[in-house]
Amino acid sequence: MSGVLEGFTVIFIVIALGYVLARFEVLGEHGQFVLSRLVFFVATPALLFVTLAQSDLAVILSPVLVVAGVTALLVGAIYFAIAKWALKRAVPEATVGGLAASYVNAANLGIPIAVFVLGDANFVAPLLLFQIMIYSPLALTVLDLSTMGKKASIRAIVVTPFKNPIVLAGAAGLLLSVTGIELPESIMQPFDLVGGAAVPGALLAFGLSLYGARVLQKGTSPRRDVILASTLKMVLQPVLGFSMALAMGLAGHELFAITVISALPTAQNVFVFASRYNRGVVLARDTAFVTTLVSIPVIALVTALLA
Repeated sequence: MSGVLEGFTVIFIVIALGYVLARFEVLGEHGQFVLSRLVFFVATPALLFVTLAQSDLAVILSPVLVVAGVTALLVGAIYFAIAKWALKRAVPEATVGGLAASYVNAANLGIPIAVFVLGDANFVAPLLLFQIMIYSPLALTVLDLSTMGKKASIRAIVVTPFKNPIVLAGAAGLLLSVTGIELPESIMQPFDLVGGAAVPGALLAFGLSLYGARVLQKGTSPRRDVILASTLKMVLQPVLGFSMALAMGLAGHELFAITVISALPTAQNVFVFASRYNRGVVLARDTAFVTTLVSIPVIALVTALLA
């Protein structure tokens, strides 16, 4: 339990710092906008490039990758279907909501939790790979195409993913990992340095967005969407992760690890994505806030039952 609290303490302190920066207008009225774009276009691509270039594919290609991928896609698709056809939401909002319901906070919270609770950060690596190389490109392509303002052509569908800096950086890093090519340290260090700003930058931007905002405020927040996304994220995804792991014959610490990873809250990256396209921003912000709070007792319960 102390590991859970330690991991969450880190994230809350940085978010609170962002709130304080907004309170005293340290970054000006456009601070959140500029910081979010810096994280999306510069810091996150650099982090993904370094992470994947230095990753061990033998560790990443594990049952965790299968469970994480299938459960995230399934939960995201369930939200998208409900939002699109039952709640009558537009494609961009339904896409952001689908991410909010299934995109796990694997980096800035998942790594501390993996270290302090699971005892091994490698449990998070397969999830990072899936979200970087499959889920993010898929969702960002949908957002790109659905916000173009005109019907997408076949050429646009094919070309669009390769215009996204996150997709390009992830592909370049994975290529280095697969081929075994090691770039000189003088080239990798700048990427490592800039990539170090991705996690705190996303948390600070999230904290900036909370100033002057009331989470789940009537008339401002899409509360039905937030409740739906939060329920799917904190109830359905852990249950699916546990059930699928059992069906694959996993047990013991590996079963515990997969369930804990599935119970991690919504990543602040979703808020950064929503801010980039200016669609579903409040939905992403409120879902990240709610699931982060709810995940504390959920992960504690999973730990008590399975550890």
